[in-house]
Amino acid sequence: MSTVTVSESEAPTTLAIRRPAAGTRSRSTMNDLAINNSAPATASAELINLVVKGMSRGPIAPELQIVVDAGHAIAKGPMVMPTPAGIAEAGRLVRLPEGSAQEQAVRDFLHAFLPVNRQLRELCTAWQCRPDGSANDHSDAQYDASIRDRLDDIHSAVSKMLRRAGKQAPELTEYRDRLGVALERFDDGDTASLTSPLTDGYHTVWMWLHQHVLMMLGVTRAEDEALEEELVSGSSR
Repeated sequence: MSTVTVSESEAPTTLAIRRPAAGTRSRSTMNDLAINNSAPATASAELINLVVKGMSRGPIAPELQIVVDAGHAIAKGPMVMPTPAGIAEAGRLVRLPEGSAQEQAVRDFLHAFLPVNRQLRELCTAWQCRPDGSANDHSDAQYDASIRDRLDDIHSAVSKMLRRAGKQAPELTEYRDRLGVALERFDDGDTASLTSPLTDGYHTVWMWLHQHVLMMLGVTRAEDEALEEELVSGSSR
């Protein structure tokens, strides 16, 4: 997501990367990546997941180590981040065929999603700050409840969009489930998770969804921001 007041899963895919020969540590090119539909938890799924999330923190799984060895990610202490080559390869792996029914469904989703994306950004700002600019200390239950009601409307809207798009692009349906889990967590008292970048909270999962959709369509962030502004401005006339 573009400009927000907070920082920007497993990607539902079964793509895999060929492992290097035993005893070698290959610096593969992008052509060393291959599709293997029989492997449910694969290295290319790790690559896509890494690029969607932007980084990974914690122990490096064997599949993710393959991504690092291939030169598609770099490990810095407990963090792993995609390289430009990795970002390009993940984009190639998830890019939908131009002119296909799948691409049209996801493009339609993006056009419906972006105005709601703006609404969520504004809601996150309202959750963090009062209208006068002061920090929201969450002492005003009525104010917080009004924001929660707005979140219901946003969640209902995006759930319907994902249900429709998921008929052609089933990899998006998992995000509907993830957003539902994040909303339950928020309602169970983990209110910081709405906007915290440190958890799989609502805003974080939303941003992963947004990034995955852009990758599927080959849309840049600049193009995305311009389209959102155009759609929001047009709807306000």
